[in-house]
Parts: sequence; C-alpha cells; structure tokens
Amino acid sequence: MGGVPRYILWQLIGPTVFVTITLTGVIWLSQSLRFLDLIINKGLSAGDFLYLTLLLLPKILVLLVPISLFSATVYTFHRLKTDSEIVVMRAAGLSPTALAVPAVVVSVAVAILCYLLTLYLQPLGFRTFKDLQFSVRSNYASVLVQEGVFNTLVDGVTVFVRAREANGELTGIFVHDARDPDKPTTMMAERGALVQTDNGPRFVLVKGNRQELDTKDTQVSFLFFDRYTLDLRQFSETPATRWREPGERYLHELLEPGESPDDITNSDKMFAEAHQRLTAPLYAVVFVLIAVASMLYGEYNRRRDWTRILIAAVAAMIVQTLGLSFTSVVSNAPAMVSLMYANIIIPVLVCAYVLATTRRARVSRSLDTGTT
Repeated sequence: MGGVPRYILWQLIGPTVFVTITLTGVIWLSQSLRFLDLIINKGLSAGDFLYLTLLLLPKILVLLVPISLFSATVYTFHRLKTDSEIVVMRAAGLSPTALAVPAVVVSVAVAILCYLLTLYLQPLGFRTFKDLQFSVRSNYASVLVQEGVFNTLVDGVTVFVRAREANGELTGIFVHDARDPDKPTTMMAERGALVQTDNGPRFVLVKGNRQELDTKDTQVSFLFFDRYTLDLRQFSETPATRWREPGERYLHELLEPGESPDDITNSDKMFAEAHQRLTAPLYAVVFVLIAVASMLYGEYNRRRDWTRILIAAVAAMIVQTLGLSFTSVVSNAPAMVSLMYANIIIPVLVCAYVLATTRRARVSRSLDTGTT
C-alpha cells in the first residue's frame, strides 16, 4: 500500500480504537450495574463480579466495533476534507475508489476480528457466564438468602431468616414447603445453614419444630427436632443438565440442534442466530462503504458537508435496524433468510456504484473542459 493510502489507513486506526474503547467502557459500565446487587446484598466477591461482566464483552464488541469504525471513518474523511487534503489527493489523480481502499482494508480486518468474536469468543463467553451465574445462584447461603426477606429457593419452598452471620450461619429461620399441596409443611428453627454437598444442596436446621398439615383430614402433626435436613436435590438442576440457550451455542450446534424437546421447539431461533453470527461481522464493511460513499460523492462543498454526515448516519441506522428486524423475521419464518444477506449485498452494490459514478463524472467533466 502506497504513501497516501497508508496515511489514510493510519488516520483511521487511531479514532477507531478510541471510539471503540470509549463506547465499550460506557456500555460495559451500564451492563455491569445489573450485577452490583450480587456484591452489595448477596456476598459475591469483586473478582467474581469483574470476571462475570468481562464474559459479556465479546457480545458487546460485535455490535460496537462496526459502529465505532463507521464513526471513525466519517470523522477521518470529514477532517481530511476540512483540511483540504482530500482535494489535494484527488487533484493528484486519486479516484474516490482509491481513497476508499484503506477504509475497506480496515473494515475487512475488523470483520475478521468480529468473526473470531461471533464464532468462538461470544458463545464461549456467554456459556461460561451462564454456568457461572448458575453456580452463583446455586450457592444459596452466600447469594440467595437475604435477611428480613421472604426468599424463594425453589418453586414451593419459601425461607425467611432474621439474620445471617459472617460465617454463613442463619438465625431465626422460618421455612414453608408447599411442594406437596396435600401436605404443606412449615418449619421453624433457631439456626441453620444452606450447604452444598456432593449429592446436591441441603438445608440444615438446628433446634426447631416441623408442622405438617394433612389437607384431607385437616390434621396437624408436630415434630420437634435438634437437627433436621431438608433435601433440595431433586428440585435443582446442574450445569451439565441445563439446556443451552442459542447464544451459548457454537455455529455447528446452531445449525445441527439436538433432538430434545427444547431444541426442536427453538430450532428456528437457533437457525436465525446462526445466520446472524455469519452476517453481523459483514456490517463493518457495509458501514465503511456507506461512510466513504457519502463523504466522497460529488464535488466538495464545505457548507453542505454536514448533510453528507447526516445521510451516512441515517443510511447506517436503517441498515442496522433492518438487520435486527430481519433476524426476528427469520426466527419465525426461516425461508426468509435471504433477507439477512440482501441487507448486506444491496448496500455494498449501491455504494460501489456511487463511488464508480463519481469517478466517471469527474473524468467526463475533465474531458469536456479539455475539448472546449
């Protein structure tokens, strides 16, 4: 790549990195606020919190990097035009297509990076995030049980505790077990703990009583105990048996789902997710072509340059909105998958035509001037 294209390329890289870091920081911060409650009220460590939020970054970057590149491209070419550098380059014989090549090269590199994110890092990160989130929520003693609040451990089991000690021990415990509607049970204990064992979660109660109501004959039976263990194993699932959402699956798992009822029910959604993974990185190329075509089309007019920026922004917004809409359409009607690819091919062809037309118009005007 020659001197001028290389110069434009380096002018693009700096703003792209800056905008990407800035937008990623803002979005990451806003998303991480959802997990602050895990630290403040539920005992999650700061290290686990940071790791949990970083696992979501690949999914965020897939959306933000093409937008950042688009913003950086518009900014760079606007600045080059404002400083009259584009005018000098075109006077030196560089066509709009030649000026667009560095931006296209950067967009192809960004698209390759986004493919790495969508095909590997995004499903890996989201799968690890869901497994970690499941493990955190399964750690009842440190996460789920809050003081002075009625906590639902599993469907039908409600727990109230007066206080939680620093060592994880619970005091002033009230448990209502309504999993068997014919024999609802209420337990009260002075203290206890929720623990994880090799055989699943257990609720250990110390010094209390158990009251069971037989709804058929309206009889209540009492049991006073020094130690009582409530087994929650059969009502909890493990990461190994948990159904994987479409966002957690790799491309081959989306295109060839299993035979489970959940897989069959969500097969169309997984099909749409697979093609969304294949098309999303290409928006980096589409957005860059929209930006350079808008900024280089026609003759330079400093007073109307803002309209070019507005046109580029609106066009990119329309393409992005259609892309998201078509993903939803395909999840309900897989036969419409061609719309997802048409939303990329058509803007690319239109932008290429605009750049080529601008070059031909310039050459034509030069020939007319020479003949007169």
